[in-house]
Order: sequence, then structure tokens, then C-alpha cells
Amino acid sequence: MTDQTRFVYDATKAVDPLGDLQEEAEKAVKHNRARVGSARPSSLLYTYGPGSIMDLPQFTIMPTGLDDWEPIWRRRDSLPPTIHAPRLRDVVRTMLYSPDAQLRPHPWQPKKNSRSAEGNDLGVPARVFPQWLRCTGCDMLGMLSQFDYKNTHPFRTDLATFEHAKCTGRSGNRSRKPMRRPAVPARYLLACVDGHLDEFPYELWVHRGQRCSKAEVPPLKMVDRTVGKGASAIIHCAACEMQRPMNEAQGEAGRAKLPKCRGRHPHLDAFEPRGCKNETRLMLVGASNLWFPATQSIIVMPESQQEKASDLADRIRTTLGDKLSKYRQHLDMIRDLLDGRVDVTGLSDHELEAAVEAACVPPATPEEQAEKMRDWDPVDLLVPEWRYLLLDILGTRVEDPKSGLSLATRQRGEQLQPEITRVLAVEKLRKVNALVGFTRIDDMDRVGDLPRRLVPLTRTPRPAWTVATEDRGEGIFLQLDEDSVAAWEKHILDTDLWQAHRAAHRRNFERRFSETASKVDPDSRLKPPRYWMIHTFAHILIRELALTCGYSAASLSERLYAWPAAEGREPAAGLLICTTASDSDGTLGGLVQLSEPNRLQRVVASALRKARRCSSDPICSMRTPKTPEDFLHGAACHCCVMASETSCERANRFLDRRFLIDLPGSGLGYFSAHE
Repeated sequence: MTDQTRFVYDATKAVDPLGDLQEEAEKAVKHNRARVGSARPSSLLYTYGPGSIMDLPQFTIMPTGLDDWEPIWRRRDSLPPTIHAPRLRDVVRTMLYSPDAQLRPHPWQPKKNSRSAEGNDLGVPARVFPQWLRCTGCDMLGMLSQFDYKNTHPFRTDLATFEHAKCTGRSGNRSRKPMRRPAVPARYLLACVDGHLDEFPYELWVHRGQRCSKAEVPPLKMVDRTVGKGASAIIHCAACEMQRPMNEAQGEAGRAKLPKCRGRHPHLDAFEPRGCKNETRLMLVGASNLWFPATQSIIVMPESQQEKASDLADRIRTTLGDKLSKYRQHLDMIRDLLDGRVDVTGLSDHELEAAVEAACVPPATPEEQAEKMRDWDPVDLLVPEWRYLLLDILGTRVEDPKSGLSLATRQRGEQLQPEITRVLAVEKLRKVNALVGFTRIDDMDRVGDLPRRLVPLTRTPRPAWTVATEDRGEGIFLQLDEDSVAAWEKHILDTDLWQAHRAAHRRNFERRFSETASKVDPDSRLKPPRYWMIHTFAHILIRELALTCGYSAASLSERLYAWPAAEGREPAAGLLICTTASDSDGTLGGLVQLSEPNRLQRVVASALRKARRCSSDPICSMRTPKTPEDFLHGAACHCCVMASETSCERANRFLDRRFLIDLPGSGLGYFSAHE
């Protein structure tokens, strides 16, 4: 272990698929192709990022940490591309405690046609995980090396599979001619609250912590006749005839029978140097709590002069590195070194000198970054967006090619609700999303000790980059009247309904918040009433817009600007409904067309009218959490308000139609005064 790493790691076993292919080619032997599948960039960020388990047709794999992506990038003649989003980049650096971290896309290059070779040297490296497999023909349970790998078709990666070459079937009849049978992953794993993940120790489990008395390497079987009923399999040793069911490892009682965590990070192929003393938990390969991404995202806004100067200084510093201090007094040399890498041709000597001096300012120390991280609020990412969307537009349209943002003003329809004071058509937008780590067992929102629980993406303590995606799309921005929202919110805070939601949130927080976290006030995680109202409004608009805009409801997403006044930021009450795509051309404009005055007022009126009724009423309209209930919604269900996972930023929490409109027995609706 060196000063540049924080884990125990064997560098001779690095994952390098293309390097393995080259070695096999030099030996002039037949080899399997390295590519085993494909996925969309958004999927590799939110569902199957480094450390997760991705299902392929025949087996499962785990994308490796970003260290193993470096050999992929180094095979290119050009420098790796970066995504320009300074505001998000600065937040990522704070969360990663790395002052030089950059945002890079996934390694990928489009092909001219299906059989061309462009981009064959690019891809996301992965390892087979778990590496215990079960034969589907005879139930043999064994390590990866006991099975044959087959992947010979260059254009059918779905046919890649592991096979048991000499399977004689479940009867064990040795006189029967052996057959090749496919093998599937053994689906049990061990996980701990600090994000470690390990193979299940089947051999020690079936022998109750001891070695087999009959064989040094005992033949094991996993007998499972009731698939889909939890840990129903039975592990059987064919040598000593011992067997043990997997359901003994379930629940609180099962934890005491499991071994302590070894501190393994399989995506980094590394172990914690001081081990891990946490209890382990039984985890299934497809469990939803196996991997929770920790992501941050922004909608890129035009930069101010101050932001441009800061970004230029940062690019000079990261480009020149150690040469900056050496040549800081020689501007001609600085220009030569930056030629083709950072454009400074339009700067005078005085301006370049000022940028170089700013670049020489030492970056924040780890202690300063830790303090900044403690004080950081995710709302800080939204404040610049809100401020820019409130600026007056000269004329009817403004476009900024660098940020990719294009806004157009829209007149308010005569019958549009007066509470909506401003409408903008976001004709073009660019959204950048970055991955900073992940958690296991507990979602990032349920973790109060995030710096400790966040699993790193690299073995190095200060990663040079992290993976990000860039989406383009369109949207509609609505601003609500702040004075009416503030007055309504003040009234709501004193109601019995709000106190019931507040008490339910406390119960939910205490029951489901991470048990490893330090003391956190539940009220600090409760969204204010204006958030509940605007969130509900966004959901009913998504439902109504999907009927006429040409995009499915799952393709539309919300971005909420809803917070009261606080130190350093003004109050906000608005929302952006947008749709984005990873394609460079973005989307087709069907959503923006609905921002026209006559169309928008019909959409809003229809959405509010439909929200008055739900097929689950009166149960839905009168739903109020009472002890011991702890759900985080009121008059809202899948029949009337709730949206798909891709649309909602809060997993359908903090919703109540009664905050939006008056329902029978309730007079709390924000939009009801106008009606």
C-alpha cells in the first residue's frame, strides 16, 4: 500500500480487457471477445454504475472502479474528453475532496455502421460478479474457474455464457453421457452498512464454520425448488452429506450466524487495510438496496463574468500543473504551453496575467473542503438556476450557445390562474449529471453520516475525474406569486393536517433512517409546505402534459424550486417540467409548444380539475397519517398524483392534493381562492 492508495490492492490483477486480448493475440491463440453487452449512459449512471450488479442475459457483471477505466482512455491518441459544467464540477470536487477532479463522459464512440470498428477500443471494464455459479442441470455450486466461458459470436454478445461442460443431470447417473449445461449466478451475497460487498461463504456455511471432514475441496450443490420465495435454497455437501438451508441466514437471528465483514470492495478489487468490524447482512443479487447512486445534477446556465474568470483560472491551473509556478512570470511561454489546450488568444497580457495569478492561488485544503461539505446544502445547486430564470429577457428570446440554454417569454393567457405570474418556454437546455459515489443498504437520503458511508469510486484518495452524462432537451418554467405562497404557507404551518404530516415524518425518519448515523433532527429533513404544494402541482401537470405533448409521462421530469427565505438566498416558488435525451440533437419540441398561452391555460385548468377526483376517493382524499402510520403523503395515490420513478425527484414523497385544491372537508388549497 502506497501513499497514493487507501486500500489493499494487488496491481498485478488489474482489470484490463483489451490488454488481455492483446496478450492472447501475441500468443497466437484463440481468444474470446472482451465486449459482453451494452447499456445507455443514463443506465450506467443511475442503475448500473461502478459497484452495482448488472444483469446480462446469461450471467451478471459488476462495472469496476474508475481506476480500471484509465487503461481504456490511455489507448487513445487524444486526451480524454471532458464535460464543461463548472458549477457542478466544483460541487463534485468538494464531495470527492479532490481539487482537480474533472467530469468525463463514458468511454464510447459511435460507429458508422454495425460492422465498422470505430470505438472497439472504448468501453466500460467489468468483472463477473458474483463468481460463484450454479449449474442449471445438476445444481453443482462452484467457482468461476470450474465452468467454461463461451463467447465466440462477434455480434451476439447476448450469447456469452458460462457452461458446466460435464453435467450428468440431477440424478447423478455417471453412466449417462455428460452434456454442456448453462450456469447461472448463485444469488446470495454478504453486505455491510459501510458499502462493503462479498461473496457468500457457501463452504463454511454448510459446514457451520468448519472444514469438510471428507474432502479438501468438497463438491457443493445448491438445491432450490421454490424460486422466488426468498432464501429458500439448501446448500448440500456431496462429500460429507452435510446440508444447511439458506433461510437460517435471514432476519435478525440470521445475522448472528454470519461472519464479520472483511471490508471488501469488489468494484475496486481491494480490501480496507484495517478491515471492517461491521455485522454482515444477507443480500440477494437483484436486491433493490444493493446499490444506491449518489448523484448531483444541474441545468447549465450562462456564466457570469466572475464565473468565466474563475473557470479560466481553473483550466489554466489543471492544464499546466507544476509548470504553472515555474513559468508564471513568462506570459509568452504560458501562451505556448496552453496553445491548443486552453484558448487564451483573445486575452491581453494584463488579462492573462490576472488569470495566471488567480490560477496560482492554492486550492482548498482537505480540512477546508470537509468544513465546506458539512455546511453544503443541495439547494445551493438550484439557487443559480432560479436566479437566472427570474432575469428579464431583452426582447422575446435569448440563446446562449456555450451553455446550450435557449429561453423564450410567453404571455399569460387571460384565463390562466393568477397565482402563476411568469411563464418561460425553455426551448433548449443542457442537463449534466455526475456520479460521486454510492451507498448500500440505506439510500443516500436516509444517511446522515454521508462522508463515511459514501463508497468511493477509486482506490486513490483524490480521484482525477468522475463519470458524468450530458443530456439535452426542452421544458416549461412556471413561477408562482411569492407573496401569496408565503401567506398560504404561514397559514398551513398552523393546521392540524400539517402537524399530522410532521409527526408522520418524524416516525418515518426514526424507523427508516440509517442506524449508523449520528443524531439528526427530523425536522431538518422535512420539506416545507410550499414544496408539498409545488411538488403535487408538478405531478398533475406531468400527467396532463403527457396526454398531448407526444412524450410519455415517464419521459417528463420535474425540477422544483421551492424554499423559504434563508441566509444567503431569497425565497423561491416555481417549477420546471422538462424532458431530456442523451442524443446530441435533444428532443423534438412537443413540450415547448404547450407553453403557448391558450394551450397552457387549458392544460393547467384540466390538470387542476382532474385532481379534484380520484378513483380511490373518498379514501384517498381523506388520507391523513395517524399513529403508528408513517407514510409521507396525504391525499395522493397512484390513481391521481403519483408519478413514475424517472419523473419524481423525491420517490413520490411529500405529496397532498389538499395543499393544491380544496377537497371535501378541506379548505387548504392554494389554487382554490381563484376558483
